[in-house]
Amino acid sequence: MIRVKSRGNETAEQMIRRFKKACEKEGLTKDIKRVAYYEKPSEKRRRRSRGKPRMKPMGGGGRR
Repeated sequence: MIRVKSRGNETAEQMIRRFKKACEKEGLTKDIKRVAYYEKPSEKRRRRSRGKPRMKPMGGGGRR
């Protein structure tokens, strides 16, 4: 759970801004957006595979 305590004479807007930044840092907003709508299992697999870096082939390529 994310908590934000007031720092001295901080305004409510500044506290909300710090709270939002803390949520972004935790990845909370991304998670909420992800679960807001149903995602098919095939779409989940596709999204996960897109996020992984691909390996480059090591060969020199071409024939001699």
